[in-house]
Amino acid sequence: METLAQWAWRIAEQELADTLSRRWSHSQGVARRAAQLAAIAGPDDGLLVAAAVLHDVGYAPRLALTGFHPLDGARFLRDAYGADTRLVRLVANHSLARLEAEERGLREVLEDEFPMVDDQVLVDALIFCDMTTAPDGTPTSARDRVTEIVTRYGAGTLVGRFIQRAQPELEAAVARTEHRLALASQPR
Repeated sequence: METLAQWAWRIAEQELADTLSRRWSHSQGVARRAAQLAAIAGPDDGLLVAAAVLHDVGYAPRLALTGFHPLDGARFLRDAYGADTRLVRLVANHSLARLEAEERGLREVLEDEFPMVDDQVLVDALIFCDMTTAPDGTPTSARDRVTEIVTRYGAGTLVGRFIQRAQPELEAAVARTEHRLALASQPR
């Protein structure tokens, strides 16, 4: 029987590997980071890995209907596969997508269709995985990741404005996750 994480990996590879190889490398790296967070994700560790590998699936050219990848990816997973509600909501809201949705005039649409998952540990963990993984799938710092995004898109672009605005919250989520990991690694 295929686990949720195995299914997610298969779908992400199918949608990204051939058309967006660099995005696929990033998604694999994000999923590897998620697999390292089992100590804080607990019974939701498979859900976290699934969300991590699928978080950017909405970039796939055939899925990019609105041009806002969190929304496009979540709709695809919901509509094509009837995917787990929490998984779809994590993908839709990953890495403070609501702030970018606001820049795009889509915040109300995003929040109505895909309310935020009510689990700060999972939300923070997914941010940690995404924001500490470079485009090539290697580990990086959240600060360097934000700098890379601003450089790639431009400071004055929609994505550049969003990521700079989100940076304090993103870095706080990364810090909370690092703190949880430190606590989880202490002897009991």
